[in-house]
Amino acid sequence: MAEIEIHHEHHSDAHDPMGKTVGFMVGIIGVVLAIVTIAAHREHTAAVIHRTEANDAWAYYQAKKIREHTASVGLELLGALGDTARTEKAMGKLESQRQKYVSDAEEIKARAEAKDKETESAEVLALKYDLGEGFLELGLVLSSLYFLGRQKFFPAIGGFSAICGLLVALTAFPPLSGLWAALVGHG
Repeated sequence: MAEIEIHHEHHSDAHDPMGKTVGFMVGIIGVVLAIVTIAAHREHTAAVIHRTEANDAWAYYQAKKIREHTASVGLELLGALGDTARTEKAMGKLESQRQKYVSDAEEIKARAEAKDKETESAEVLALKYDLGEGFLELGLVLSSLYFLGRQKFFPAIGGFSAICGLLVALTAFPPLSGLWAALVGHG
């Protein structure tokens, strides 16, 4: 059998120090991407949980308002009977219940509105993480293209994209999100 000799163009790390640097950079981008992706998923989950809690609170609020209305209707009906001696005790009980429903509904409404705000906040953070994740993914892909084309502009553009992604994701990081809100003038 004849020997077949295959000649390869060698691009080992020893001959391509830029390849080592780009490989290390791609690894770092990958690690940061993994962290940002996990943070994004956690914020999306938090938003869903807050939305569910808000929906539950609004349903409870609605139930209290229905009970309040029912008590009001009962009071009107008893008042229409005209026999206050016989209906006074029932009217007092219904009025007491109605007032409790009004009070309870206001507390529940405040909790529901707070949960709505928590949902909005979590959604904003999730969006920031998502945008950061997108830029990091772009940076990873562009930097990796160096290994196909050996063009230095790929890791340069990829590095820039990754830095942008990291900065966007950091605006969602709790200690920095307050600083970001102060800098741009809103939360």
